[in-house]
Amino acid sequence: MSSRNDQLFEQSQKVIPGGVNSPVRAFRSVGGTPRFFARGAGSRVWDADGREYLDYVGSWGPLILGHADPDVVAAVREAAGLGLSFGAPTAVELEMAELLVKALPSLEKVRLVSSGTEATMSAIRLARGFTGRSKLIKFEGCYHGHGDALLVKAGSGALTFGQPSSAGVPPEVTAHTLVLDYNDLDQVNRVFAEQGSELACVIVEPVAGNMNLIPPAPGFLECLRENCTKHGAVLIFDEVMTGFRVGPQCAQGLYGIRPDLTTLGKVIGGGLPVGAFGGRAEIMDQLAPLGPVYQAGTLSGNPVAVTAGLVTLRKVLAPGFFDALAAKTRALVDGLAAAAHDAGIVFSATSVGGMFGVYFSARPPASYAEVMVCDKDAFNRFYHLMLLEGVYLAPSAFEAGFVSMAHTDADIAATVDAARKAFEKL
Repeated sequence: MSSRNDQLFEQSQKVIPGGVNSPVRAFRSVGGTPRFFARGAGSRVWDADGREYLDYVGSWGPLILGHADPDVVAAVREAAGLGLSFGAPTAVELEMAELLVKALPSLEKVRLVSSGTEATMSAIRLARGFTGRSKLIKFEGCYHGHGDALLVKAGSGALTFGQPSSAGVPPEVTAHTLVLDYNDLDQVNRVFAEQGSELACVIVEPVAGNMNLIPPAPGFLECLRENCTKHGAVLIFDEVMTGFRVGPQCAQGLYGIRPDLTTLGKVIGGGLPVGAFGGRAEIMDQLAPLGPVYQAGTLSGNPVAVTAGLVTLRKVLAPGFFDALAAKTRALVDGLAAAAHDAGIVFSATSVGGMFGVYFSARPPASYAEVMVCDKDAFNRFYHLMLLEGVYLAPSAFEAGFVSMAHTDADIAATVDAARKAFEKL
């Protein structure tokens, strides 16, 4: 007899491409049937069959307070009662902008949008408009949304002019995108020496989270900052994932690097669709209606979504929040690593703030190439064993995980115990 999850997935595939509205949800990487969730509370979610899981996806990062935080839910209900959308300025937009500018020294002005993809796409257009240049650098394994110019990957870690990694993206659209190896300082220096006067911007995840979790190597972010300053290129930190997830001043505060532009999303929406991009005033003032770079959005600054984000950020920015969150996350990865060691499994794990990565390799990888040689089959078996133990991880070996403040010490201990059982079966 098929489960309710099976039934829903079968029905969904008839009317939704692949049965999902975002590809990784389809479980193609790990195999099996995706879980359809019915509700969430705190650190837990329940699927369509009523099965309970400890959740380490958290809607892919936004739910830093856990599911259905009572303060966020109450504020959203109140905001919704006043009107769902206006397509006009509201005071709550101003509150959000002022909070972001106060929290991040690199932000002098900020514009709200509705998604991380929209934020990164707009930031790159703005950087090109500001510099009058066309070329941009991105790094293999870093994902910046599904904007055409960014859907590019490099071959065998070599520097390349972009070849599209998605059908429907003409080669000429990505012809100005150069793809470098993450954490390779020599490559960065060489490309800037050869083409620095043609580069509009560098866009980078300061902590990569879309090829699993890869922290920046010592000197890598400093190298980007120095080269952009020297050659007049715009340094864009894509903090859609790391923003207010790894520290109170995001990754830029954690590593002491000031970008020219920053893109934000996920946590700043508290679980609802909000994105933002901001930075130096002289760059931001190139945006319409002040300048010639056009950007617009009907639902930008939606009052209900921004309210959810504001309540979340105010709680996140309370003293001691990130110390506690980082401690929870470290306890998780240390426990997982110890359980694997005891079982004789080749495994490693690391964390930054409230993000973590697990790898079936002897040490945490430092580049896309190193990620690709981790034992993906072992991860897939581990993934399903953890599901059976009631632990929901990201359904891909190439995604970071997320801990929330709703995860208790008992939750962490239960997760490590589940992993111990899973490792023994591996």
